[in-house]
Amino acid sequence: MSDLLRIAIVGFGEIACRQHVPAIAKTSGAALVAVADPAKTPSGLPHFRDLQELLRDGPEIDAVVLCTPPQARHAQAAAALAAGKHVLLEKPPGSTLGELTPLIAAAGEAGRTLFAAWHSRYAPAVGPARKLLAGRTINKVIIIWKEDVRVWHPGQAWIFEAGGFGVFDPGINALSILTEILPRPVFVRSAMLDVPSNREAPIAAAIELSDENGLPIHAEFDFRQTGPPSWDILCETEAGSVTLSKGGRQLRDGNRLVVDATDEEYPALYRRFVALTSDGKSEVDLAPLRLVADSFMLGRRRSVEAFGD
Repeated sequence: MSDLLRIAIVGFGEIACRQHVPAIAKTSGAALVAVADPAKTPSGLPHFRDLQELLRDGPEIDAVVLCTPPQARHAQAAAALAAGKHVLLEKPPGSTLGELTPLIAAAGEAGRTLFAAWHSRYAPAVGPARKLLAGRTINKVIIIWKEDVRVWHPGQAWIFEAGGFGVFDPGINALSILTEILPRPVFVRSAMLDVPSNREAPIAAAIELSDENGLPIHAEFDFRQTGPPSWDILCETEAGSVTLSKGGRQLRDGNRLVVDATDEEYPALYRRFVALTSDGKSEVDLAPLRLVADSFMLGRRRSVEAFGD
């Protein structure tokens, strides 16, 4: 393989255009060389209708980045690994927990990297928050993760289909941060899922979690918020509050502003991907996905008014 990690993106939607393309351009040792998407044609790059056509007729590539809906990820990742390619899985990494286990094994057998890309963990305030909380006694955690689905997922009907996660598509970002900054594993205790009468996945959710010591954690996810999004995690400690805001870009210790940075999580994500491929390692943490799965298993479903795009 080339010293340069030659990358193809499969699924050229909003997140690929807005985050992945500029992040790859900023990453030393990586280059975007092709795109596969049935509809969109980015200028200046070889374009293919799907992964199969890309692997058959495309340029030499080393890695495939899957930005397709989660329902399609398992088959695509399996095909890419079988073709000898490294694979980056946008979050959520799949539509079920079970489908990830054989992919992890396949990556090991092929000697290729499989990377579950929890991009929110790479937000600039998440690492400092973890260090700050490591020396504190945490008494309570409150998560408020709300946004307007029409702004962040315009016309994406798949997100409300079975396996599309609904409001857990952004909510899993909060859970990926939570499982990164807390010192102990957390568990779902109960959940209420609000499902529109004309949809299959929830538009809002309220979840109660705790760790093995009984730490109370309350999370609220909602796709119906208008105006600016609320992406906040508040940790009450014996020494005062520690607050992560703006999706992990801002950190306050009480009233003291500790971090207030620009959004650089995707470039950091790709630096990690390049390092993993160079070292021949995989990284697939299933903890955030497990919390979502447990929320669906334990959650009571409440029918709410129909939702239209």
